[in-house]
Amino acid sequence: MSEVAEKVKCLIIGSGPSGYTAAIYAARANMKPVLYQGMQPGGQLTTTNEVENFPGYPEGVTGPEMMIQLEAQAKRFNTDIRSGWVTKVDFSGTVLKAWIEDKKEIHADTVIISTGASAKYLGLPSEQHYLKLGGGVSACAVCDGFFYRNQETVIVGAGDSACEEAHYLSNICKKVTMLVRRDEFRASKIMADRVKNTPNIEILFNTETEEIIGENDLVTGVKVKNSVTGEQKIIPCTGFFVAIGHQPNTEIFKPFIDMDEVGYIKNIPGTSKTNIPGVFVAGDAADKNYRQAITAAGTGCMAALDAERYLAIKE
Repeated sequence: MSEVAEKVKCLIIGSGPSGYTAAIYAARANMKPVLYQGMQPGGQLTTTNEVENFPGYPEGVTGPEMMIQLEAQAKRFNTDIRSGWVTKVDFSGTVLKAWIEDKKEIHADTVIISTGASAKYLGLPSEQHYLKLGGGVSACAVCDGFFYRNQETVIVGAGDSACEEAHYLSNICKKVTMLVRRDEFRASKIMADRVKNTPNIEILFNTETEEIIGENDLVTGVKVKNSVTGEQKIIPCTGFFVAIGHQPNTEIFKPFIDMDEVGYIKNIPGTSKTNIPGVFVAGDAADKNYRQAITAAGTGCMAALDAERYLAIKE
């Protein structure tokens, strides 16, 4: 541990659209924010090749390019952006404490958590191969489904989110094949019935994904296996969507911050406030419903404004 802790007005933990937006607003309010980018500077969006649904980019933009621009905008207003990540916090006392990589200690008047959430994947080598190439594997149908309009896609999952994304894809894709590992959905009856009653959605129960097939860095099909009969086959498709859930990156805050059973941080409705005074949350660390860059940016703005008002009252 460091002998002398650094004192800051506003500590932003994590980057991405929520963290950088919070930094822009906090810096313009003269809060002199210090932002630690985390283990994945720029967040999940750095793995997205094309972003076409963020306002202000009529020709679209790549995820990494957008994050570079947001970072530059935050720096323009003198945000202190640092590499590194927070490994421990202590919100039990009147001073909000955080440790950077178990070494440097920071005392903050306010903390904005923007650590995001990580999509769960199947872990197949072929899945990770095409995910990195951006050639047909995605964990967000709303984000990337548009690129597969009038094409055939496959989605794996059995919960409400999987059903919702499958239904979304059915409105823009020629055919959607839904792979369910067990013999029934985990989704609510209303969501399960919705996909069952959609003509261009084919549901394959007891079916597991074995390999993503492709040519020239693009997905062309999925090799699957029926766990009951042992039958194997290849389903032609150009897009493979994984909808088996997200894991919020909030583990270090659990001893202090109220969360749901999955780990999403609970905020006071209509605000970014948590149960700890002076600690605010933005982006996917609290959002299990929308998970979009634009909503993350919006909550980043909210967190900075809430933090500014908190300091004004305190001072």
